[in-house]
Amino acid sequence: MITAIVLLHVDVAAIPETAQAIADLDAVSEVYSVTGDWELVAMVRVHAHDEIADVVTGAIAKVPGVTATHTMVAFRAYSTSDLERLWGVGFDADEGV
Repeated sequence: MITAIVLLHVDVAAIPETAQAIADLDAVSEVYSVTGDWELVAMVRVHAHDEIADVVTGAIAKVPGVTATHTMVAFRAYSTSDLERLWGVGFDADEGV
């Protein structure tokens, strides 16, 4: 699975509607309203690099309210939840061990 992080400039008056429209797209797993230079961040997950262009320029950029995008492709994922799954193997919370 390929993950792309898409930073979005959107019309401030339309943030909730724009965020929901982007979140409703099939390849978009999450959309966050954020502070800083961008209004929204969308997490895109696809199976092939070519699909990133389809999703970002073919779908996200065309959502009403989106004024600009900046896309970054993730190389690796580092996640606390992955570590919890690794260290939790064989551990049963009910047994206290």
